[in-house]
Amino acid sequence: MPHQIANTRFSSIKSLRGGATQAVLSADLDLKTELAQETARRWFARTLSLRSPLDPPLPDRPGRPDKPELVPPKNMEKRSLHTLKGRIALLHALAHIELNAVDLALDIVARFTTEGVPHSFFDGWMQVAFEEAKHFRMIRVRLRELGAEYGDLPAHDGLWQAAHSTRNDLTARLAVVPLILEARGLDVTPVLQAKMRETGDTKSADILDVIYNDEKGHVAVGAKWFRFLCAREKKDPSATFKELVRVNFRGPLKAPFNDVARAEAGLTPSFYRSLVSVSQS
Repeated sequence: MPHQIANTRFSSIKSLRGGATQAVLSADLDLKTELAQETARRWFARTLSLRSPLDPPLPDRPGRPDKPELVPPKNMEKRSLHTLKGRIALLHALAHIELNAVDLALDIVARFTTEGVPHSFFDGWMQVAFEEAKHFRMIRVRLRELGAEYGDLPAHDGLWQAAHSTRNDLTARLAVVPLILEARGLDVTPVLQAKMRETGDTKSADILDVIYNDEKGHVAVGAKWFRFLCAREKKDPSATFKELVRVNFRGPLKAPFNDVARAEAGLTPSFYRSLVSVSQS
């Protein structure tokens, strides 16, 4: 019975692109994550076409509630994780990252359905969207347990700006979003996890553990398809990556890198090592 209710509720999902676009458009975050996951389920069950003439147009910006207020990254306050306020601030920042990651995965699916890539490309990105929706929900529940809510604190808009600047180039999008922004999560999450455990907040640390393990898979999806597109164009992947990062990414690539986790995901040091000095000069 619950499955039938879900089917009726989401009867507006006519295609993969349509379902992904509806989820991006939604300003109701419960609905956004439900649409993302239901579209993924239907796509995996092969009950959806790739696209339909009835699909709504993809917006320049995803649907969002009125809060949080978006501010430049430099205006974000730093707080110690040894205080409740500090842990709430970190979880709030992570919730914002995961919410953006939901929309970024959906956007890569909806925006590039005419790209001429295998269906397994969309399998990979809908799996990412499904898991990012799960992460956002987990953190939101944890914030509520700590007496807070997503939207209580300001957040920054850098992630979506990176997506917007690569909206016309799938290879550039893969370079910037999974291979820089998501890979950064592999570098910083183990440290944050350890700090959360030190403070005795094992519940939050366990959530970070789930996110960390899933993110390895997300970077791997990005690396796989980046290499695929480079091979199709007969281009060298690490040289192409460097070139695209210089053009499309503002700001330095920051060490230290989690070389082991990155390599497990197919992102070897030849991709990013030389960019540190270049982007910091």
